[in-house]
Amino acid sequence: MNGALVVIPARLQSSRLPRKMLLPVGGKPLVVHTYEAACRARKPRAVLVATDSAEIAREVRRFGGQAVLTSPSCPSGTDRVAEVARSHAEFDVLVNVQGDEPEIDPAHIDLAIELLEQHPDVPMSTLASPIRCVEQLADPACVKVVFDRRGRALYFSRAPIPFARDGLPSQNAGAPLGWQHIGLYAYRREFLLRLAALSPSPLEQIEKLEQLRVLEAGQRILVGRVEHHARGIDTPEDYHRLLVRLRRSA
Repeated sequence: MNGALVVIPARLQSSRLPRKMLLPVGGKPLVVHTYEAACRARKPRAVLVATDSAEIAREVRRFGGQAVLTSPSCPSGTDRVAEVARSHAEFDVLVNVQGDEPEIDPAHIDLAIELLEQHPDVPMSTLASPIRCVEQLADPACVKVVFDRRGRALYFSRAPIPFARDGLPSQNAGAPLGWQHIGLYAYRREFLLRLAALSPSPLEQIEKLEQLRVLEAGQRILVGRVEHHARGIDTPEDYHRLLVRLRRSA
């Protein structure tokens, strides 16, 4: 491979937490923390923020980061990453990292890239972490994934999958109750451009999960397993908890 580019899509507007990408966290905007965490990954050749906001771009550059302006009409983060991919043919792989994950583990970015390096026949990779709480398994906001023995995704859902017809196993047995999908993606560039050109698929529209477009198109997604995942910042409560965690770790 010629190398990987991490792209951090960052919209200014957010319905649940307005202007969250620019919220101050330890003297820096939230998105800058995500950028700096991504820069600690070993595998990518470069990291940049793709945004519809000149204000976000200016703040990222003020702290020494790279940022590009993308179309405000991009319907999703995937489309924003694809827009960057069109003008960066020098990269074989693009990694989509959510801008609201300032605590992302850089090793997770490396793993997503390594999966594509090790499996040249797979066009896309993502990650999952074990679910060990019944409430989490039942929560529609927690996206679940099931995969085959080779780690290739079979389905993603907001519903509990697989459904335990005879009841859930004991939580003391050690095995996870399921697997939570982590919204970090690595794509081969040509595949990403084809994916962005496809119309939303029926299952995608029902579940409101973009990754189902890939499966419905007959393509494969390789799922890497990690023990933990970063907490995204979606609500004022998430933001407050982030500030508390940082104060405790200071």
